Amino acid sequence: MLLTHGWASKALDFYELIIELRKIEDLEIIAFDAPGNGSSISEFSNLMLYADSVKAISLNYAQPDVLIGHSLGGMANVIALQELEITPELLVSIAPLIRLKENFEQSLHSVNVVAKDQEIFFSNFAKEFPVPAEYFNLTELYQPGVDLTHLLAYDPADHISTHQFLKEFLDKNPAVNAKSFEEVGHYKILRSVDVIEAIVERINK
Repeated sequence: MLLTHGWASKALDFYELIIELRKIEDLEIIAFDAPGNGSSISEFSNLMLYADSVKAISLNYAQPDVLIGHSLGGMANVIALQELEITPELLVSIAPLIRLKENFEQSLHSVNVVAKDQEIFFSNFAKEFPVPAEYFNLTELYQPGVDLTHLLAYDPADHISTHQFLKEFLDKNPAVNAKSFEEVGHYKILRSVDVIEAIVERINK
């Protein structure tokens, strides 16, 4: 099992979940701090470095049977799986980001970055990556294999992984088993007893 944390986060944020997962026999748990996060030293951190980390573990250590990702980590897992062209037994997404550009815009608005400066930011983004920020849209990118079992946990009032974009994603992908958990928020959802119980129950199946 591979755990992929969210933006500006760390593997230790899965602590409560890991405690319960360790009760499952014959389960090896792999968790890592993405470049520039936690104890991982790097001058840079971005979505593709997250996805590349997942790919590196899968190619050089072990191909996970179960992947769990929170927030940006959920998006990174999907990108990595599709680039590797592998299908795990179970994919779990916890409050995943659906549209990266819109999430950037929301964050920039929250710290009063004006439109002109936002345009400069996205222009610089396009210079650093072979695709623009709007390319990273799971509703368009997500192409699950027919055998993929995907459990998605979310809070409909989440202000970061907004329900508007999540609903669009779920409407297009009805095979995703989406479970709503109210009043847990974007970060506390990782420590929610109900969310952890649902994940462990699904893995045990």
